[in-house]
Amino acid sequence: MDPASQDINLNSPNKALGVDRTDSLSDMPVEGAMGNPANPPPPGLTEEEAEELRTELTKVEEEINTLRQVLCAKERHAAELKRKLGLNPLNELRQNLTRSWQDVQTSNAYVRTAETLGEWNERVTRSDLYLSASATLDDITHSEAYKKTQETLSQAGQKTTAALSTMSTALSKKIGDMRNSSTFKSFEDKMGNLKYKVVGQRGNGDAVSSPTDTTPTQENPSF
Repeated sequence: MDPASQDINLNSPNKALGVDRTDSLSDMPVEGAMGNPANPPPPGLTEEEAEELRTELTKVEEEINTLRQVLCAKERHAAELKRKLGLNPLNELRQNLTRSWQDVQTSNAYVRTAETLGEWNERVTRSDLYLSASATLDDITHSEAYKKTQETLSQAGQKTTAALSTMSTALSKKIGDMRNSSTFKSFEDKMGNLKYKVVGQRGNGDAVSSPTDTTPTQENPSF
């Protein structure tokens, strides 16, 4: 059916649908026009000033994005150059620390601090209290009591060393005398005989006299 022939009946509720409403739509206000009531300008600004600021903000944001892209490209190029030069992060960190320390040493604050500390040190070393304390310490080290104390401690150390050496020598000599005594040798011979008897009985099954035994074999030797 031809669209132009629809709803010709005047009693139809859709009788106005076939009418051209282009003019009526063009007369309706567009949202954002006539002062843009949906986004009014801030207080103290006109619509023209607000629009100008929005345009400038858009340009600035575009410039920021462009600079970010340029910076990323420069960083990639710098990383490639460092890789070709063999500069690893550790060497770069060392160089940065060395450069930073040199900058600190040449800074005005560091120089002023060093000068101030030098002045304080000079004032302290020249003060009466410091000179008096130094003189007192020098007098103590050169006093007779200090010298006697030092000599006494030195002699005590020497005597202690000599006493320990003498005691060690006497103890060694005493042990040697004990081992060379007849009692110790007799005890050693008896222990050797007993060991020989026990070992001989376990190995051969019969008791064998010790070659060094000059006395008759006893079953229960007395110590």
